[in-house]
Amino acid sequence: MRRVVRFLVGVTLGGSAFVAYLRFVGVDSVVTRATAIAPWAVPVVVALVVAEGLADGIGVWASVNPLGDGLSPGQAVQFALAGDFFDTLSPAGPVSSEPIMARFIGVTTGTTYSEALGVRGVAKYVKSGSQLLVSTVLAVVLLVGTPSARFVAVTLGGSLVGLVAVGGLAVRSRDRISGVLVALLGPVVARLSSLYRETPHDRSVVASALDRFWSRVVRFRDEPELVALVGLGGVLEQLLTAAALWVALAGTGTPVGLLPIVALIPLPQVASVVPVPASVGAYDVLLGGALAVVTGAPAPATAAAVVVVRTVSIPFGLSAGGLSAAFLRGWRPR
Repeated sequence: MRRVVRFLVGVTLGGSAFVAYLRFVGVDSVVTRATAIAPWAVPVVVALVVAEGLADGIGVWASVNPLGDGLSPGQAVQFALAGDFFDTLSPAGPVSSEPIMARFIGVTTGTTYSEALGVRGVAKYVKSGSQLLVSTVLAVVLLVGTPSARFVAVTLGGSLVGLVAVGGLAVRSRDRISGVLVALLGPVVARLSSLYRETPHDRSVVASALDRFWSRVVRFRDEPELVALVGLGGVLEQLLTAAALWVALAGTGTPVGLLPIVALIPLPQVASVVPVPASVGAYDVLLGGALAVVTGAPAPATAAAVVVVRTVSIPFGLSAGGLSAAFLRGWRPR
């Protein structure tokens, strides 16, 4: 009976979010997007979008592997789809799911919230770094002679350098960072815990949680194969997303090279600063414009390709992700 209830809740979650998306963009607009490309391209785009969602499970499996007994491949895919669901709904962008998913990962693996947040933080960092590295190399090789697209290489390269610098500084300064966080969060935790505990938590609880977090972060130095697997999974997602756009562009009668599209995939993530779920509108404009500049394809064709892929990816993330989220363990507060 409980599984039936969870299934109904999942259908409601995914269905409600999907209906909200349709109301936001308009049913007529969705139909127009779907008919903007050749019929043969639509099922191929759908298959590539689904494959990209499943490929995210590689990084989830590898990152959670050190916690308890880890996750099975099926559970990893479930967690990946559920994470996409929360990322799509949140205006905060593609990292907003990790604080939420850490709760469910901790419950499933029998570990703690801080440990789960630590391994997923490393996964997001490695995934982003791997995608930026691939994009920067491709941008330098393919776009170095294109003055109008040189900003792409500079932006991607600058983002990669900044990511590496910030990550390295955070790990080297983790004791100082923890000290500041204990001083800031200790009183807050004590006050909140006093509302439901006779003996409130003290600063040591925050310090212990931060120690567990950092211990999981630095432990990946001894498991480079898992780090590599997370990076490879991220690059595979990047390739599949680029392939979906490439097919959609071909479906509009505008064939272009695949590698320039691969280089551009991480670029529109800056659209997450726009406080709109799934960055609807901002993401589409940025990616469509960048594709037009770099590939030389007509702007109407790139815009049509982007909105077709997004019309497939957003409903898939909401529907399959909502159903996956409903079957996660850990919804009950402890």
